[in-house]
Amino acid sequence: MADIQQSQLSARMQAGEVEVARTLRREKVSAWFRYIILLFVGLLMLYPLAWMFSASFKPNHEIFTTLGLWPSNATWDGFINGWKTGTEYNFGHYMLNTFKYVIPKVLLTIISSTVVAYGFARFEIPWKKFWFTTLIATMLLPSTVLLIPQYLMFREMGMLDSYLPLYLPLAFATQGFFVFMLIQFLRGVPRDMEEAAQIDGCNSFQVLWYVVVPILKPAIISVALFQFMWSMNDFIGPLIYVYSVDKYPIALALKMSIDVTEGAPWNEILAMASISILPSIIVFFLAQRYFVQGVSSSGIKG
Repeated sequence: MADIQQSQLSARMQAGEVEVARTLRREKVSAWFRYIILLFVGLLMLYPLAWMFSASFKPNHEIFTTLGLWPSNATWDGFINGWKTGTEYNFGHYMLNTFKYVIPKVLLTIISSTVVAYGFARFEIPWKKFWFTTLIATMLLPSTVLLIPQYLMFREMGMLDSYLPLYLPLAFATQGFFVFMLIQFLRGVPRDMEEAAQIDGCNSFQVLWYVVVPILKPAIISVALFQFMWSMNDFIGPLIYVYSVDKYPIALALKMSIDVTEGAPWNEILAMASISILPSIIVFFLAQRYFVQGVSSSGIKG
């Protein structure tokens, strides 16, 4: 009897081991299948970017004759001639112009959005729910609806043909998405450290600077990255407010390169487009860890 029970127990153990092995094998196959799909989709999404960079090394007549990435006659003419832009200013001048309004936009967005989010998350203000609802409503309002009123307002203020209309509104937390993002992050942060700082005699601004801002660091970096990338890619804003060629950012400089001649020098345009996206790529990879942490912690879903 004992031998029979022992054999049955052994058989069950062997069956369990076989089942575990089958489960592990299925999970391994499933994981490999997911990785292959993700790799394929990733390569598919990166192909246009890789093609743009490789086409920068192709002669102009070769760009649209093949979809291959490797140029048959590689040349640096696209970068050399594209950097000159065919105007009195080189491409570095337009890149510097871009940073002249992108950096203030990022800084003003961080400061104003942090202050407003801290007020909404930590203070009981009159009509708080109404103002918060209004803030969320601004996120649903298409930006194109405001183009004409804003243009008329800045024209009356004498700010046209300058970068002020591009970054001055950000000083008043006009982009509700970033405020909402920081509010969501703050709602998941305990108030213990803030209360301890207040007991020690810190006022609201000291609590914000010494306690809240260090805690908000991942979310603030996420806000800065979003704003940086969106501003670098902005075309309609500079097109409306900036008239002088010497003040053009890279978006308008690239458009101007297309309009210079009837036959557009696509290798030069693609070469300068490749250079123009490098700052966003570099900044993103430098702050990728904080970016992912900030977005996941704030509850924003892509």
